[in-house]
Amino acid sequence: MRIGIDLGGTKIEAIALADTPTGAGDTLFRHRVPTPAGDYAGILNAVAELVALAENETGQTGTVGIGTPGAISPSTSLLKNSNSTVLNGKPLDRDLEARLGRRIRMENDANCLALSEAVDGAATSARVVFGVILGTGVGGGVVVNRQVHDGRNRIAGEWGHNPLPWARADELPGPGCYCGKLGCIETFLSGAGLTRDYRVRSGQQRTAVAIAEAAAAGDPLANECLDLYQDRLARSLASIINVLDPDAIVLGGGLSNLTCLYPALPPLLKSYTFAADIGTPIVRAMHGDSSGVRGAAWLWPISGVK
Repeated sequence: MRIGIDLGGTKIEAIALADTPTGAGDTLFRHRVPTPAGDYAGILNAVAELVALAENETGQTGTVGIGTPGAISPSTSLLKNSNSTVLNGKPLDRDLEARLGRRIRMENDANCLALSEAVDGAATSARVVFGVILGTGVGGGVVVNRQVHDGRNRIAGEWGHNPLPWARADELPGPGCYCGKLGCIETFLSGAGLTRDYRVRSGQQRTAVAIAEAAAAGDPLANECLDLYQDRLARSLASIINVLDPDAIVLGGGLSNLTCLYPALPPLLKSYTFAADIGTPIVRAMHGDSSGVRGAAWLWPISGVK
């Protein structure tokens, strides 16, 4: 049995997958709890309790994989770049191993999403997969031959903290980002970014879902915001295609549920990519908001610990 934990800013989710010869394991257990806000010790306790609950309910012991925002720094062995800032500067992997009494495997949550979709999701036939999280933040992960590529500095795929490509005069210098820079892709393509754009135009506060609903109902300002969002997303993904040229791009996170993205993006991409005849498929995560937690479970090989 393989246990996956998705350590999110608002929720912590656990899943247990059965081992099979093909690796396509059935879901044996799934449960989520609220993330203890700003409480590092509380987060450790919550993860340990979820692992214990999974094993008690299934009667099996499992390997444990953790998906978390940010990554363990190879130079300090501490977590860095997490938008759940209480985790930054902490030896999260070692503290969890001490609490659980076993080895764990830990990866960035976007890497986990990409791995899940490459193994048994929307990109199973793709050799190189770029996975995207569009939600509270904007994350990215790279998987090659069903193996996570996290890079020498463990920041591979962090497209959200590059500047918005081909920025226009009214987009500069851009909003401030928690990372300390201005105009990061994340500040434009996160849910908060879309909400901000609508508020500036209308004076009203609406969620991304409400904006999409308003656009479908004919609200011209909502349509303007969605058109701009799609163009910014196309610009940002075009820069990834120009560098990585993946076989598939998988969108996850709450904003991936905006169905208008999928027909709109392919023609927009051709306006920005180096080659105009690109055919990169842009697909929605098959496992939805379970992709990250499933990918965390997939961090361990099917045959056991290696």
